[in-house]
Amino acid sequence: MALRKLWTLLRRQERKGHAGGAYISFDNLGPAHWSPRRFDVFAREGYQKNVIVFRSVSLVARSAASIPWKLRRRGQVDAAPGADHPLLRLLRQPNPRMGGAEFLEEVLGFFLLSGNAFIECIAQNADANPLELWPLRADLMSVVPGPKGLPRAYLFNTGAQERRWPVDPITGRCAVLHLKSFHPLDDWWGMSPLEAAAFATDQRNAADAWNMSLLQNAARPSGALIFAPKGETSVNLSDEQFSRLKEEIREQYAGARNSGRPMLLDGGMSWKEMGLSPKDMDFLNSRNAASCDIALAFGVPPQLLGIPGDNTYANYQEARLALWEETVIPLIQHLRDEFNGRLVPRFDSSLELDVDLDEIPALTLRREKTWSRIAAANFLTLNEKREAVGLPPLEDGDRIETIRQPRKPAPKPDNVRRKAPDQLR
Repeated sequence: MALRKLWTLLRRQERKGHAGGAYISFDNLGPAHWSPRRFDVFAREGYQKNVIVFRSVSLVARSAASIPWKLRRRGQVDAAPGADHPLLRLLRQPNPRMGGAEFLEEVLGFFLLSGNAFIECIAQNADANPLELWPLRADLMSVVPGPKGLPRAYLFNTGAQERRWPVDPITGRCAVLHLKSFHPLDDWWGMSPLEAAAFATDQRNAADAWNMSLLQNAARPSGALIFAPKGETSVNLSDEQFSRLKEEIREQYAGARNSGRPMLLDGGMSWKEMGLSPKDMDFLNSRNAASCDIALAFGVPPQLLGIPGDNTYANYQEARLALWEETVIPLIQHLRDEFNGRLVPRFDSSLELDVDLDEIPALTLRREKTWSRIAAANFLTLNEKREAVGLPPLEDGDRIETIRQPRKPAPKPDNVRRKAPDQLR
């Protein structure tokens, strides 16, 4: 009770000491608050609330998941098992709930958002072929560090139950396949691209929230209502008048339906703008710059996301080719190497998994140029050319075939008689 009286007294003294009268401020500027570096925050603030993050992750993951797999013997181009091999069947249907594309999209989605992806391999025993593959949520997984650089175990904790998968301390073999990106400061967890783009993501989200708040507040920048009746310098509003005025402003001038409504002021009140206008803040350019930074972190050309501004590539086809060559193909090759190291040997150690790049429509132009250069190489045998494009050799292919270049047509004779120099005058 004493604190309440003291607070009332201080308010009265503050009111009396103000020479400009009472004012109501609608603008508070505080320190920047950035999102914490956790997967649940990245998923909520990035993938669920930011359209640039959502489209970047979806575009890269779905593109990589659309590449078909092929299986072959190590070092033998023509020795390939049939499409009915158990490993290829498992990749086409990893579990009863998912198809191959959906499974890879979810795995790569976790990898892009958190820098980590976990796959559980279900088999009858430790030495049997895996029968099912299941993606595990990265935010529910934890790594138990080991003494010699290998994890001791992986834990999956939902709060209600906990599962544990031990890791062989010698071979590193485990029923959980952990995919992780490079992290310079962590030996057990990968680094998410969103960690590098966290500031840009927060700026883009704050810009969208600011724009929405601007629309909900009659599309006006922040400002103050100043109450200064003529001839009086220390008159203040009562608590009842103060509350009623705030309520009227909220009901009559806030929200999209009140956009553009003129403000009626009486009793010595005036409106003074206190915030910067969108033009002064360069709102649209900063929003696009933040979007470009997010696209840069995921390796997606801005043109593919509809972001105006920096047109690095001449056309859409070049931007699409850059996405595949610089982002999608390295990502799927990283997954391929992990599968060849820890999944394929459980079926047959003499096999190796690869991706069929010839089935990618975006690489058609590059593939045609490569084939043209190889076909025009007169120092290669036929089998060497076939090996360069991934085809098996022929029995009589160890010979050099020269391709005759078409002759250029001879220049036409000049039948026009040249004039003498004296005739040119």
